[in-house]
Amino acid sequence: VQLVESGGGLVQPGGSLRLSCAASVFTFSNYHMRWYRQAPGKERELVAVILNDFGGGRTSVDDTVKGRFAISRDNAKNTVYLQMNSLKPEDSAVYYCSALLLQNEYWGQGTQVTVSS
Repeated sequence: VQLVESGGGLVQPGGSLRLSCAASVFTFSNYHMRWYRQAPGKERELVAVILNDFGGGRTSVDDTVKGRFAISRDNAKNTVYLQMNSLKPEDSAVYYCSALLLQNEYWGQGTQVTVSS
């Protein structure tokens, strides 16, 4: 399983970014997909989850980003997205996507998001 994140960059406070994570897997729809982030000196934290087809594609986001971030997936493109709006400086971090199948979790290399004026 290979995961490649993209879409990170420098954005001003209040701005938006959309992260993408392209997965090289045979049955992407079977995987639960997650977005995590890790800021310098902090532990990696779970930001958003979208379940697989069996889970109905249900989504959830952490309270710190609720109302600002949204996770979605396009199974035809083997891609999961994280739409980030109303960005704050405290959202600055390396963002990672992961693919979870049974007890196996696979990780991408991460993409840097910096929110600064």
